[in-house]
Amino acid sequence: METITKTSLKDKLIGQYELAKPSFVGDAAIREMAINAFAEQGLPGRKHEEYKYLNFELILKGDYSFSHSPSLAAQQIQTLYLLKDAYVAVFVNGQFNSNLSKLNDLPKGLIICSLPEAFEKHKTIVEQHYAKHADVNADNFIALNTALASDGCFVHVAKGAIIDKPIHLLYISSANENLILNTRNLVVVEENAQVKIVESFEVKDLTSKVVTNASSEIVVMSNAIVDHYKIQNESEQSVLVNTTQVYQEKQSVFSTVNFTLNGGVVRNNLNIVLGGEYIESHLNGLYLTKNNQQVDNHTLVDHRMPNCNSNELYKGIIDDKSVATFNGKIYVRKDAQKTNAFQSNKNILLSDDGTINTKPQLEIYADDVKCSHGTSTGKLDEDQVFYLRARGLSEASAKKLLMHAFASEVVGTVKIDELKEYLEAEISARFE
Repeated sequence: METITKTSLKDKLIGQYELAKPSFVGDAAIREMAINAFAEQGLPGRKHEEYKYLNFELILKGDYSFSHSPSLAAQQIQTLYLLKDAYVAVFVNGQFNSNLSKLNDLPKGLIICSLPEAFEKHKTIVEQHYAKHADVNADNFIALNTALASDGCFVHVAKGAIIDKPIHLLYISSANENLILNTRNLVVVEENAQVKIVESFEVKDLTSKVVTNASSEIVVMSNAIVDHYKIQNESEQSVLVNTTQVYQEKQSVFSTVNFTLNGGVVRNNLNIVLGGEYIESHLNGLYLTKNNQQVDNHTLVDHRMPNCNSNELYKGIIDDKSVATFNGKIYVRKDAQKTNAFQSNKNILLSDDGTINTKPQLEIYADDVKCSHGTSTGKLDEDQVFYLRARGLSEASAKKLLMHAFASEVVGTVKIDELKEYLEAEISARFE
């Protein structure tokens, strides 16, 4: 195993690209464009407006390796299979693991495979969409991921196919040395198809820092329905940068719910483009922070066409010295008349040392729209705590009940009962 040591992390990453070019996925010209974009942009620091609350030059300080393949058995990760009845693709340190995956008997109209296999067997579909929606010039980490991604998942749902069982993409970090991982996903859901996708980020036997730069492109074609869930439950040694780029065509419905339960540093970039008429987009998120965690959520909803609706609700509970950030932007273009767009961010501070930075934004160039945004931050209502205590609850139980009620609005949007039960148990244990 080779560890690259140079003067800066930016140079290490560029050096890794030059060293291992043949192992990366994607068109060579696209990868060259991506590494050049990263060389120009570098890693974002405090002076970068979109990343000003996260100093990645400091967060990523140190030496890293770029590959590590631990030997994990199925019985070691039983608790990480969140759903009993699902199609499961498992990735250990960013690499597809067929032995741990559960992809037997896929129904007609569904393809799930590793990204390198997809480039080999489904090249026409992949090349039509890969790196076409995530712009390497728009974000430093998109550029880095496009250049250095060596594996990931390809999901294709054929026209008219309705997939009854959820698809679970399970990413496991397991290492005893510092790692940087770049994993890439491509999901294409064709016309009139329906699917539920769960992504979960977990750790197993992790004793060192693992930096995961994950990027997903999701294409939702006309009249398709996609329910998307993301569970982030790593350790305080984990750094996760997660970018999800969604493109929707006319009359499609895309719903996404993001749960950040654990992780040292978590940055979520969610960008949705409404590229046709009569589209619905639903964005929900819940983040629970403690100790010295840093969780940063950035969303962009780009309304390009008329008669579309988007609804966004993110909630956070911030404890100890942790820091949470929400920056949500609704962009309504000139042609996007009859747009309905709503955005809300609500937070509870449990500690005087906790910090929340919230910045909802509207940028509107159409004149016949209904758009609103709002934010609120405060502590638990002492009157409500007193009311519950007067009815026999302890102070701890009263606060726990109020936090559950606060979180339930987001948890209630989950349409998979087994996943909802898992989340309620995890959140309950966290409030203890």
